[in-house]
Parts: sequence; C-alpha cells; structure tokens
Amino acid sequence: MTTLNKVFHLTDAHTTVKRELIAALTTFVSLSYILFVNPNLLHAAGMPKGAAFTVTAIATAIGCFIMGLVANYPVALAPTLGSGAFFAYNVCVGMHIKWQTALAAVLVASILFILITVFKLREKVVDAIPQDLKYAISAGIGLFIAFIGLQNGKLIVNSDSTLVTLGKFNSPAVWITLFGLILTVILMAMQVPGSIFIGMVVTAIFDILIGQIPLPTHIISSAPNIAPTFGQAVIHLKDINTPQLFMVVLTFLLVTFFDTAGTLIGMTEQAGMVDKNGKIPRIGRAFLSDSTAMVEGAVLGTAPLGTSVESSAGIAMGGRTGLTAVFIGIFFIISMIFSPLLAVIPTTVTAPALIIVGVLMAGNLKKIHWEKFEIALPAFLTVVDMPLTYSISDGLALGMIAYPITMIASKQYKKVTPMMYILFIIFIIFFLVTNM
Repeated sequence: MTTLNKVFHLTDAHTTVKRELIAALTTFVSLSYILFVNPNLLHAAGMPKGAAFTVTAIATAIGCFIMGLVANYPVALAPTLGSGAFFAYNVCVGMHIKWQTALAAVLVASILFILITVFKLREKVVDAIPQDLKYAISAGIGLFIAFIGLQNGKLIVNSDSTLVTLGKFNSPAVWITLFGLILTVILMAMQVPGSIFIGMVVTAIFDILIGQIPLPTHIISSAPNIAPTFGQAVIHLKDINTPQLFMVVLTFLLVTFFDTAGTLIGMTEQAGMVDKNGKIPRIGRAFLSDSTAMVEGAVLGTAPLGTSVESSAGIAMGGRTGLTAVFIGIFFIISMIFSPLLAVIPTTVTAPALIIVGVLMAGNLKKIHWEKFEIALPAFLTVVDMPLTYSISDGLALGMIAYPITMIASKQYKKVTPMMYILFIIFIIFFLVTNM
C-alpha cells in the first residue's frame, strides 16, 4: 500500500486501492466490447480476426499501463471506433489500400504525433481553449456517451424518416436496459457506493435468469497468435510514397489529435483535476502517453489508440489516479483467456452505466456563461454536435470555428488568443480534409 501510494499519490487524490480497483473494473466492463468490435472492423479490412483480437487486448493493456504509470491519469487508452471504422471502410475497403500499408500510415501519423507532443504544441492548444468551451467539451462528451448508451440499450433506434426514434417496447433488450437503468438510478439516488458497477452486475444476472445471455460452452480459451500482424507497419513503411497515402496519414493525425484532446479535457474535468486557472496537471505526460500508445498499437497491428470515453464510467465510480488505468490494463491481459465468457455479455448490460455517466458529465453545462451569446453559440455547437455528428472531433471543430467569429462580432477580439485564430484555420482545413 505504501509503495502504491508513493507511485500514484493515492492519499493526495483522496482515493484508495479498493476504490481504484472498482473504478477499473467498471471501466473494463464498459469497454470490453472493444475486444470484439475492433477485431470485426479490422477483419473487414482483411486482417486475420484471431490475431486482431489478441492485438486489441495487448495494445489496450500496454496503452493503459503507459497512461497510468507515466501520466497518473485514471483513463484507458484503447482502439477508437471512429478511427477503426475509417481505417477499415474508408482506407482499406474504399481506397483499396492493403491493411499492412494502412498500418504503416498509422505508424507514420503516430510518430508525427509524438513530435507534436514533444514540442508541446498539444499543450499550447489545450491551454488556449477558453474555460467555457472546456466545460462544453466535457458536457458534449457526456451527451455523446448517453446517446451511445441509449443506442446500445435499444431505447433509441434508427428511423428512415426521422433518423432516430424510440425503441419498441416489445423488445427484450429495451426491458433489460430499463431494468438496469431504473436499478442504477435508485442506487445512485440512495447514494449506495459502487452504484454503477452493482447495477451492471445485477443486470447481467437478470439477463442470465431470463435467458437473454446464453451461457458459454466453455470459459477459458488460448489467445490467438499475433504473428500475422506484428511488425507489418514497419515492414510496409516503404509503401507510403503517394499523395493519396500522405493524405491518409494527415487524416489519421488530425482525427486522433482532436479526438484525444477533446476526450482528455472531458475526462479531467469530470475527475475534478482541472485547477482554478483552467490548467490540467500533467497534461503533457498524458499526451505523450497516448501518442506513444498509438505507436505501439500500430507496430502490434491495430488502428489508432486513443483516450476511451468509457473511462468516464470508472471516474464516476471514484477512479482518480493511474492505478485505475493499470488495473484496467491487467484486466485486459487476463481477458485474453476468457474470450468465450466476455463474448456473451450484451451491450444492454453496460448501456445503463453510459446513460448515467452522461447525466453526471452534463453537469458542466451549468458552468457555461449562457447569458453571453458570443460564448453560448460556440458552446452550444460543441455540446450538440458531438452526439449528432457521432464525433468528438467534429463537435470540437465546430465550436472552435464559431468562437473567434462570435468574439470578433461582439468586439471582443482582443480576448481571443493567437492560438485560437490558428485553430480556426486548422479546423477549417480539418473539415476540408476529412469531409470532402
């Protein structure tokens, strides 16, 4: 305990090993779907599915270890669905680029990412963002997380006429989600310690009892070999020699840059780590951690790693230090032999947790100066567009573009830092590159 306290400063963060462990388990359960979704995406790109499963687990574990030990942040680093989908469907399927070459593009973008981090450009970007917009980013991620939870729980489904609509109440998934949500809400209102985690466990048991979770035929299985993917990014670096591939590198760089910056701001706001001046402690180490994790992920053979929004579930359970991230990494290592068990856990088990976390993160809305229209508009665009565009980086970009415009129009241009004007131009380029 003394050693852990020295390494992770548990006492200073007002937390305990038990609390960090519960927080880690909560984040792991919420994030465990990535072990099966990410391999499916990579398999669509042509990558062997078995190797992709093992790589996902190992890359996530290493990323969590780096984040926990280097930055002492309670957040997980894992392959992101947005980057994974872009990797598989845009680059490999759409552009007919081999997955080995696409991995090389990720590796190049990752190395550039580290250089940008070392020169502290990412820190300067985060420091330049006004505090009101930081609150908006955190709240927007909360709405985004809640929206994902509502979708996963089938409370919101696709609609050809209105894009989304309320789910059908004749669906077992809806009733399971409602059961878990009502239970967790009651536990939260009663201030029961570990409410979110207890809610997930009881919901999983409920699923089993009513026959909605099929029991696995076996519990333990050996992890597939990663030989087919390991090192392919390095071997195929020579393939990055065309304008098209340079654009792929640039897109990976831009998307991961803004996604991770936005998510880290949101997570640190939720954890109460931001000081009264809006500064985020050790943010440089956190940025170096996620950029390093991108490199190791590319070498192992997966799409870009980034800060996981599911980390918010663990933070809501009291996770405050890197010990949470280290525990998450350990759970992912262990998970490699329990893949048959994890495969049967449906998203309806974790959906209530994501919805509740969204509610908690939306609390930052009250801190925004809504009475000032020049602040309200960019904040509103940031908050609303994250769930509506299904992208943290897109919501962040729209808010950053609107902010200088409203400030100039209200004759407050002197309050806009030079970096914000630079970001204004960069975000316009970002949209031109990623949405043309």
